[in-house]
Amino acid sequence: MSGIYIHIPFCKKACHYCNFHFSTSSDYRERMVHAIAEELRLRKDEINEPIQTIYFGGGTPSIVEPSQIELLLDAIDKHYSIDTSPEITMEANPDDITKEYAADWKSMGINRFSIGVQSFSNIHLEWMNRAHNASQSLSCIDIIRSTGFENFSIDLIYGTPGQSTNDWKGDLEKAIALNIPHLSCYALTVEEQTPLFHLIEGGKKEKVNSDLQAEQFNLLVDITNAADYDHYEISNFALPGMKSKHNSAYWNGVPYLGVGPSAHSFQNNLRSWNISNNISYMQSIEKHARPFESEILSDIDQLNEYIMTKLRLEEGINSNIIMMKWGDDQLTRITKLMNRFIQEDKVEKIQEGWKLTKHGKFFADGIASALFQV
Repeated sequence: MSGIYIHIPFCKKACHYCNFHFSTSSDYRERMVHAIAEELRLRKDEINEPIQTIYFGGGTPSIVEPSQIELLLDAIDKHYSIDTSPEITMEANPDDITKEYAADWKSMGINRFSIGVQSFSNIHLEWMNRAHNASQSLSCIDIIRSTGFENFSIDLIYGTPGQSTNDWKGDLEKAIALNIPHLSCYALTVEEQTPLFHLIEGGKKEKVNSDLQAEQFNLLVDITNAADYDHYEISNFALPGMKSKHNSAYWNGVPYLGVGPSAHSFQNNLRSWNISNNISYMQSIEKHARPFESEILSDIDQLNEYIMTKLRLEEGINSNIIMMKWGDDQLTRITKLMNRFIQEDKVEKIQEGWKLTKHGKFFADGIASALFQV
């Protein structure tokens, strides 16, 4: 199994919290798409296995013309072996989804959406500086369903200043009433160099309340569990049969190719990433050279990565794998730390290892950091 991630680095406007690589320029979209298609050609020999998942991320892939998405799919079809029934996901914003575009996307093979709803409240959407409104969120869901799409996810953000727990409960109840197949729910994080960071530092926006975020996370877990969603990863909840195959592959160490500026790739313990400069990226690709950096993961890097990813998953960390790959000393070290977290009701012992408790899931990053070998 292997996958391809395509980074489309364009957005209509900058959301205050966003730390991803993007540009609001529309001057060179066509040139960028052709550069990405060329990178796909240049790297056609890097993955020999059938491609089972393709993911258009960004940025906002839905902002480019459907014909440009089709050009990239044609490049993949020409240069790679594709599984007979691949999962092909496109991230989209509600205001980009029209009946015409949805029909075009479906005809070219897109079969899954990840929609950046973020909230069903106009007040909170305005706070985030989103380009769409709540009415467009509801409308786009009707559109994709009427076009024949059954597999889709929506993103929701909780823990934003001014968002009460009742507000958050309302968003969740709306999503469940709509029978959304997959939910990706994220606590608002404030990354340096984002507009939100500077607004908070300048006293123009409130600081994030971590206690309120923890309360809202617990509510999220309770409500989705009652609605029969499988909480299969810290931030991801799926109705039966609706887990994200592409993202699940990331968390399980499956090789993938990342194309486009800032995109990351992983294969055989080699991680590489393209430069995060659109003009330099295009200029280099147009000279038939990929502009990237790379690193080989050491044994310790691989252990830390295993801890970080598996701890986020429902199946947890397997002590037998720790023993086989990294030895008795590491297992002893990790077991000692896990016993401390068990006492704090953040981790529970399972048959072949450990997994996070409901209480511990909100502290996943901190627990993983404590378990890392440095």
